[in-house]
Amino acid sequence: MLAKRIIPCLDIKDGQTVKGTNFVNLRQAGDPVELARAYSEQGADELVFLDITASFEGRKTFADLVKRIAANISIPFTVGGGIHELSDVDRLLSAGADKISINSAAIKQPQLIDDIAKHFGSQVCVLAVDAKQTDNGWKCYLNGGRVETDKELMSWAYEAQERGAGEVLFTSMDHDGVKTGYANEALAQLAADLKIPIIASGGAGNMEHFRDAFTIGKADAALAASVFHFGEIKIPDLKSYLCANGISVR
Repeated sequence: MLAKRIIPCLDIKDGQTVKGTNFVNLRQAGDPVELARAYSEQGADELVFLDITASFEGRKTFADLVKRIAANISIPFTVGGGIHELSDVDRLLSAGADKISINSAAIKQPQLIDDIAKHFGSQVCVLAVDAKQTDNGWKCYLNGGRVETDKELMSWAYEAQERGAGEVLFTSMDHDGVKTGYANEALAQLAADLKIPIIASGGAGNMEHFRDAFTIGKADAALAASVFHFGEIKIPDLKSYLCANGISVR
């Protein structure tokens, strides 16, 4: 079994880290540069930075903030939000990002996945999917969970893989911020359908939830925000717990 990754996520709004529940009711969670530095020092395997209102507000992700975070960490760094074209990817990679996460733009223009993979390599392109379980199965959402699309989670993730995406970051909107565990059934199905790594997001409330995402959900990495931001779970403690439960971590 490949070593599993633990990934803190910084959701950024107006230059500050925020955290909500089911994508709403955002509250402040601290300075992004300080949090990023702390996570890098605590042994996080990667860091994800999402400018959560960039697509909705129709603007670009803050390259200067990306630059400041990149200067303070020594771990791989994924940036998402407001990325619509190759020049956006180039700008953020130049600012210090290692990977780019695309969500709304990929749904609107799937060819962007092919273009990023071709120009920068598949390892740079992370498909982020915000999905919710409906009467018609798992549906994907645009603009920070505001707009339902006709894309179905499994088929869309498979298409993205075939177009060249290097990873899928799947957030269950129903599980986001409620701390009752990840959407393990959907994760396991994604893991079975795809050859590329799956990052679980949405639902971490305790260490057992991370364990279950890896053992039941077959995820390759688990992403969380509030449990780390508010000190409920310390990354070194989490890694020790996972090791004790027979899960290989980095």
